[in-house]
Amino acid sequence: MSHMQSEWLRQLAYLVHTNRELGLMLRGIKPLSYFMDIIGQEPDICIRYWRMFDRHVALGRLVRREVIEVCPGAPQLEYRMLFYALPGHEWQVDAMLALLNEPGAWSDRRERRFGELLGYEAWQIDYWLAHRRSPAGA
Repeated sequence: MSHMQSEWLRQLAYLVHTNRELGLMLRGIKPLSYFMDIIGQEPDICIRYWRMFDRHVALGRLVRREVIEVCPGAPQLEYRMLFYALPGHEWQVDAMLALLNEPGAWSDRRERRFGELLGYEAWQIDYWLAHRRSPAGA
């Protein structure tokens, strides 16, 4: 994430979940976390973060699902989608995969559903949709 983008995110009217996912999930606030990286190019910090999640998977506090796909336009590369869900919320992984695989352009409706599945409140999603296209966020 660029410095300009991270500065813009800090100025939002709410705290984004980025780098706070595990704590929010363990408190039952966030039902689903989603990560995506090119296999073999994952930053070490991400691998360490996922290990923290995996400790809770081993204890039954979280459920993990991994989906590996070939990169469109770069068949020599694969990407990993990694999902962590609260027990009983596994359906949200399926709903997220369906959303991500919908044909057509990304829309405000899809962006709203994406936020809902990740556990953002309606007012936060409304705020995001209203402000994400601002020049400061570009």
